[in-house]
Formats: sequence, structure tokens, C-alpha cells
Amino acid sequence: MYLRILVLFFLNGYVTLASDPDPVQDFCISEIEPATNTNHCKNSSAATVEDFVYSGIKSPGKFGPTGLSAISVNSNIFPGLNTLGMSFVRADFEVGGVNVPHYHPRATEIAFVLQGKVYSGFVDTNNKVFAKVIEKGEVMVFPKGMVHFQMNVGDTPATILGSFNSQNPGLQRIPTAVFGSGIKDELLEKAFGLSSKELSKLKKRFAPH
Repeated sequence: MYLRILVLFFLNGYVTLASDPDPVQDFCISEIEPATNTNHCKNSSAATVEDFVYSGIKSPGKFGPTGLSAISVNSNIFPGLNTLGMSFVRADFEVGGVNVPHYHPRATEIAFVLQGKVYSGFVDTNNKVFAKVIEKGEVMVFPKGMVHFQMNVGDTPATILGSFNSQNPGLQRIPTAVFGSGIKDELLEKAFGLSSKELSKLKKRFAPH
């Protein structure tokens, strides 16, 4: 009995430590100390309401080759988020635009469709796909660490607002991680049944820019 309680105690402690730590003050507006080039908390007496407002996602950003524009809102560009354990993203899709399969190792994401129709889903560790078309006003959650994806299947542009329960959720795009990371060619050819010519095309396409 005591052993069970002890095990549960340590498991609970592990889960607790796996999340962003709770803040120990009202807020910590991040700013750079010029002399040492290190981050520190701005004096709270010098904080203003502008420290807690960000206007950089009023419009879409630059669209990439897959028809996606994604603007991340984290503590690096919005210092008011520092230590609060959350971050945000605006994702815009051209017609047919795709957010390639990817995952966030440190956060669960909840996505709200602001406009459009988006085929959206994730794959669990049993390789079961949970996917459907979600429309304006609907939300979908992607559990922490699960590979997920999105595609605009409507005939108009689409916009999604995503929220994360981590200040630094991380982002790993599957195609880039596999074909753009420098993994040995021989391994990739055997793993995916690719010829050297096919692999070369993929590596060129997904090489980091």
C-alpha cells in the first residue's frame, strides 16, 4: 500500500515538473540588458499597458511554398508573455494551402477557425488518425507531442488562431526533420524505398533555408 502511494507521488511529481513552471510574481516583462546581452525582468514600476498588447498579427504574413503563412507570438517578440506559460500563432492558408505534418514537443495546441474550411487532424501513437473538416467558429485540440496537420479545403482563404500551453512549444516539421536534417542517404533510401535520384529531389526541396 505504502509502495503504491510512493509510486503515485513520484509519478505526479514527474508530470508536474514536465510543464512550464508557475510564475513567482505577477509578471516578468522580458528585456535585454545591453551591458551583458542577457534577459532580465523589466522593473514592474516601469511596466505599461503596451507591454501586454501585441498588434503584429492583424494581417497575414508572408506565404510559403505550401500556401501557408504562420506568425508565431511568443515571448521573444511579445515580452509580456514571458513566464506565463503560453504562446500563440496565426496561420493563414491560401486555397489548397497546407500546414505539413508536424508536432510540438512541449505543448498541447488548441486551434480556432476564424474563417474558412480546414481539414484538420492528428495521429496518435497507435497510428490512428483523428481528422475532419472544421469550419468557422469550431475548435480542435492537438495533444502534446502528437503529429498533426491542416489543409484548406474550401474555395476561399482560411485563417486559424492557435494557442499553446507553453511559452516555448517547439516545432518539428516532419518532412524537414527527415529529409532536411542531414540523415545519412543510405538509411533514408532503405527506410523509404527511394532511389538516390528521388532522395536527392526530396533533400533539395526540404533543405533548411
